[in-house]
Amino acid sequence: MMSITDRFNQFVGKTRYVVSRIFIHLQGNEVAPLLGILNQNARMAVDTDGDMEVMGECLVNTCEGILQYKTYWQSASNEGDVFWNEADAGDFVTELFTDSGQRYLSQPDFEEEEVAENTPLSLPVTDNIIVMIIVAFEGELSELETDLADMEALTDALKALINLNYKQNYRAIAIHFSPARLGERLTSDQIIINFPELIPL
Repeated sequence: MMSITDRFNQFVGKTRYVVSRIFIHLQGNEVAPLLGILNQNARMAVDTDGDMEVMGECLVNTCEGILQYKTYWQSASNEGDVFWNEADAGDFVTELFTDSGQRYLSQPDFEEEEVAENTPLSLPVTDNIIVMIIVAFEGELSELETDLADMEALTDALKALINLNYKQNYRAIAIHFSPARLGERLTSDQIIINFPELIPL
């Protein structure tokens, strides 16, 4: 329901900015290939210095990948706020971006490392992946401005994020994931400690 402040700001023609972060936890022996999609998107984003058109493609790829692995969704959470000032929205994006980047095992390694002689031929495979999606956009999106700790609501939100990309309303997009590197594993205990906001689906 729109507040009196929202109605007034809409009446005087102010631009409405929504900033949102979604956490999605996938669990299962078959989720590891999703890391490949996420790392490929991360490299694309870095190579283009975060170009918004490329970030939009990365967001679409990520959402489609998560939807493809819907069977393995375990828990989720979301948070966000509405702003009528672009600078305030930008500050909140920065705050969420910094927090996501500091989450456990969420920093990819973009440098190619030399393989040491004692490096095992097969790396341990994680059965837990957490994806953190941050978006800022103009206007309204009811599918995102609700509680997403629900299978149907989360599905609708991911589809809405994909569709919104083609309307070119995004002002910021950021994607973090844990673990971010092949060979790293995220345990159930680490999830409880580092991602306490997650709610079982």
